Amino acid sequence: MKTILLSLILCLIASFGQSQVHKVELSHYILPEFIKGTVLMKSKTTNSTMLNYNALTEEMIFDNKGNKMAMARLEEIDTVYIDGRKFFPLQGRFVEILYQNRVDLYARHKCSVVDPGKPAAYGGTSQTSSVTSYSSFFSNGQAYQLKLPDGFTTKPYTEYLLKKDGKLTMFVTLRQLSKLFSEKSDQFKKYVKENKVDIEDPDAVAELVKYMEQQ
Repeated sequence: MKTILLSLILCLIASFGQSQVHKVELSHYILPEFIKGTVLMKSKTTNSTMLNYNALTEEMIFDNKGNKMAMARLEEIDTVYIDGRKFFPLQGRFVEILYQNRVDLYARHKCSVVDPGKPAAYGGTSQTSSVTSYSSFFSNGQAYQLKLPDGFTTKPYTEYLLKKDGKLTMFVTLRQLSKLFSEKSDQFKKYVKENKVDIEDPDAVAELVKYMEQQ
């Protein structure tokens, strides 16, 4: 009896330990957890708080005593520093600064939602990734939670903005970016081929832009 009781206690301890270390996957946030960051205001004052970026709502979220809230009054914010990265408000949304010199490269981190799917013919399911159909989903605050409702998945993607000669241009493909360096098309093609640049890798895109600027 003592052996059985001891085994039961050990199993309960093991189960409790596993539940304690389990982490909720923040699939719609760009960081795996909220971390301490710094907000620099245009008034030059700074504030430190727990931050993360919600790619689903495209907002910088801070943790206010357990409540997840979006930053407001963006016109008063200069820069947000988090996890060694820099963000600033642009056109009403936060963008990440990937590279700054004579040309600037920014990233808009976004994601679309794929619902669990509705029953379809022959036992299958039909899915949609349209975010616009989730007005009720947004209104009840679930988009700010650490975990989306069961069955929902996300597809992250990045929109890039290149500021060159004072003009801001958005691109999502390497072909579109190449047109912004059309005067150096040969160097562009050579670098992309030799380095196997992936448009979904912001660091690789930043290195490409840096290289092209130096040519």
